[in-house]
Amino acid sequence: MISVICGIIYKSDQVFVARRKPRKSMGGFWEFPGGKLEDGESEEECLQRELFEELGMQVEVGSFFNENIHDYGLFRIKLTAYKCEFVEATMKLVDHDQYKWVLPEELLSFELAPADIPIAERVVEITT
Repeated sequence: MISVICGIIYKSDQVFVARRKPRKSMGGFWEFPGGKLEDGESEEECLQRELFEELGMQVEVGSFFNENIHDYGLFRIKLTAYKCEFVEATMKLVDHDQYKWVLPEELLSFELAPADIPIAERVVEITT
């Protein structure tokens, strides 16, 4: 199982989502950005590292939000989400080709990666 850490990144009343580049794994799907947990790093360190590498983004990592285990057939992931507050970003797009700040109730209108859907549903549930 692959451990992936993602951020529910807030700026005012909006949440950040990004779309995976077509040639990447899960290409074309929208997601809460983050990445794979490496040996010896905490989940919070992983999230800060991945967001900076992929988006040039800095956030304040807050509390644990939710987690979901999803079987993609060829691999399984444990997706762990943390609430984050946006600080700043250059928005360099390494693994993504688009990004948006959206209201929580808009999240489910995006074609989200399957592992992200239960987390998005929880975001909508607690904000509506």
